[in-house]
Amino acid sequence: MKLVEAIGKRVESLLKERNLTQYYLFKHGGIPRTTINDVINIRKKRVSTDTIYQICSTLNLTLEEFFADPIFKNLDD
Repeated sequence: MKLVEAIGKRVESLLKERNLTQYYLFKHGGIPRTTINDVINIRKKRVSTDTIYQICSTLNLTLEEFFADPIFKNLDD
C-alpha cells in the first residue's frame, strides 16, 4: 500500500470511529470539501503535511497519534 492510500484509509477510519462526516472536517477544520473527498477516495498522488495537520487538529490528534496506526507499518515505495 502506498502512503497516500494509507492516509486516506486512516482518515476514513477515524471519521467512522468517531461517527463524524467529511462535512465535519470541512465545517470545523476549514478544509475544502473537495480536498477531504480527494484524500479519502485517493484521488491525489500526494497529501500535504498542512492538510494532514489540519485534519489532526480538527480531530484533536497529534501527528504522532495519526501515524502510529499499524496501517503505516508496511508501505510500498
